Amino acid sequence: MGDWSAGGRGLMSTEEFHGWWAGRLAAGGFSVERIPFSGLDAWAFDERTGNLGHESGRFFTVEGLRVLEGGTDVWSQPVINQPEIGILGIVVKEFDGVLHCLMQAKMEPGNVNTLQLSPTVQATRSNYTQVHRGHTTRYLEYFTGPERGQVLVDVLQSEQGAWFWRKRNRNMVVLATGDVPLHEDFCWLTLAQLRELTSVDNLLNMDARTVLSCMPFGLPDEDEAPTGDAFRDALVRSYQYRHQPERGRGPGTAGGILSWFTEAKTRCDWNARLVPMADVAGWGRDDWEISDRAGEQFRVIAVEVAAGTREVTRWTQPLLQPRGEGRAVFVARAIDGVLHLLVRARPEYGLLDQVEMAPTVHLHPGRGIEDVREPFLRDALRPGGGTTRYDHVLSEEGGRFHHALTRYQIVEVDEGFPVDVPPQLCWMTARQLTDLLRHGHYLNIEARSLLTCLHSLC
Repeated sequence: MGDWSAGGRGLMSTEEFHGWWAGRLAAGGFSVERIPFSGLDAWAFDERTGNLGHESGRFFTVEGLRVLEGGTDVWSQPVINQPEIGILGIVVKEFDGVLHCLMQAKMEPGNVNTLQLSPTVQATRSNYTQVHRGHTTRYLEYFTGPERGQVLVDVLQSEQGAWFWRKRNRNMVVLATGDVPLHEDFCWLTLAQLRELTSVDNLLNMDARTVLSCMPFGLPDEDEAPTGDAFRDALVRSYQYRHQPERGRGPGTAGGILSWFTEAKTRCDWNARLVPMADVAGWGRDDWEISDRAGEQFRVIAVEVAAGTREVTRWTQPLLQPRGEGRAVFVARAIDGVLHLLVRARPEYGLLDQVEMAPTVHLHPGRGIEDVREPFLRDALRPGGGTTRYDHVLSEEGGRFHHALTRYQIVEVDEGFPVDVPPQLCWMTARQLTDLLRHGHYLNIEARSLLTCLHSLC
């Protein structure tokens, strides 16, 4: 077995990567234009329900979501219903004993910068079964069928519970041992290079971040010597320690964490269900958008897309467009020399299991610090409240969302920050969170993104 840590020399330097990237951007022939709903080809509103869907019955639909608590309506909104399970997969291969990931320069219509670095395969079932009648998905054979590679990761993970209805994708990593032909839109990068690229705004896409977070290798060695950098050394120990033995310092053991998480689920006394879009109160539709009448939530728009490098080179589709930028923050604190992350048990109406583990604070677009319920967290997020260790704007999924941006942060707080926290919060080590990623429906998409960002700080 070769070097499966983040170290080792790559097939191309980071400077060579940026040159290749500029070339792919120039070669794409990309354009995205907003159009009225009447300009959609093969998409239409159902006259009876008001739902927006594709004539094939595939891809996705825009439907209504209603939330009831004690039999009373408490919330309603549009939601994207995409019941099919897609594949988000990275092919990995050793070159000169160093593990490399096969990454794709992929255009998505909702990307703020058009092109982002994506997994080897990023495709819905409708796409890779060619409902669109386009070209086949490159490298799909490494993930399906008898010729697929050695499976290292294969787990179903959720996506945004605020905008999707029970959406899941298959996160996969497969090891290839034979020759892998290299297409011009793909490149081989080491884990170290990918972690370096998390410091570039809007480069590593959401789907790449979630698959990378699920990789069980490349973690710091248990015998790694201290560097003298207190934060980094505490972070390395966080990957090495599975539990915190001190009582009163959080649940500690895996059993305690699972009990805390189960208890959080039992506190949910609401239920959500799909309803026709025509029955969603407080929302309306004109020729150009579906939007809430208060103008505070997202809207649904339509676009026409041209992309010379995609399986289909021209198409139209709806997109969900947030109003503004979101924010996701992990508060981190050293406890007995081990960095812990403050994890929130967060309910979201569109999640399959109602609650998943989330960053300490997650603010949807249009929300600010004043919307954080806990005063001690509001103080930590204000200027001077902590030391910001990571701070970059990264895009959410560009195939369904238009210019959906989140400011991802990791903020370290000092010993004055409370260890005893409310029941919706729990201190966990990086290793405890990483171990849970062998299973689906524990960590939400924002937490997985931040774990990939955290690993870059080692």
